[in-house]
Amino acid sequence: MKSQRLVNRSRRKETRTAFAFLLLPVTVYLIWIIGPMLYTFYLSLTEWDMFTSPTFVGLANFRRLAADPVFHRSLLNNLKWMVVFITVPIAAGLSLAMVLNRKVRGSTFFKASFFMPMVLSLVVAGLVWSWLYNPAHGLINTVLRGIGLPQLARGWLANASTVMESIIAVGVWRQVGYVMVFYLAGLQSVNKDLVDASRVDGAGSWKSFRHVVLPQLAPITTVVIVISIIDSLRVFALVAVMTDGGPHNASNVLANYIYLTGFQWYQMGYAAAIAVVLFLLAFVFIVFYLSRIAREEDHA
Repeated sequence: MKSQRLVNRSRRKETRTAFAFLLLPVTVYLIWIIGPMLYTFYLSLTEWDMFTSPTFVGLANFRRLAADPVFHRSLLNNLKWMVVFITVPIAAGLSLAMVLNRKVRGSTFFKASFFMPMVLSLVVAGLVWSWLYNPAHGLINTVLRGIGLPQLARGWLANASTVMESIIAVGVWRQVGYVMVFYLAGLQSVNKDLVDASRVDGAGSWKSFRHVVLPQLAPITTVVIVISIIDSLRVFALVAVMTDGGPHNASNVLANYIYLTGFQWYQMGYAAAIAVVLFLLAFVFIVFYLSRIAREEDHA
């Protein structure tokens, strides 16, 4: 009995210690994350110019969103980012990882080279690519003219038909190396015995990759897709630096529209409503994808 009491006392002490260590991070999380999030939900139901007290207007901001063409364009642009980010960088990053995972001369140099864009801040990347896209003196148009294709040269960031694709291309350029690193790490845990066994059974390189390697990379793919969804929905810096949403809102995204609405036009209640939509959009996509993955794992 005495030993049991000592064990119970030790367990209670460990529990109190664990709660003591958790107290600070949980408090910080509640103050800096949960608190502002709940306040944003409240602000979305108000009209506030940041200089006077908020006025409660109910769902008026959300009804305004339903008829706002700039919001519709921004939402569509974010969805374009998402579609591209969960296809192109993942396919390119996985392909690079498969090639560079082999022990060949110069693989370390190429790994560092492909990851280097991720080291640059988004602001720096946006400025550099703005110079490259310059219609008069930019490298892209200069090269096109130099190789005899002047008809392809254009104002990439000033043309509504090319601006969104031009900015997304910069995002993909940064994202590919990031995805590559994830898959390089995942390839280290692939069971090589299973790969060798599939080759012995007559499976070619493609079948071996598809039926043996790719299923083992499923957890990494899940992480990469979730990160890609989050990155595509919170994109801001590239758009703000390169075009600020122009021309004529053709490149606007939700995060940039929130910034313009709240901090330039002082319509903080409306900006909060856009932020709520952005949060719900990310939440729905991520929960849907993770629940689908969980069901597939349960049936496996």
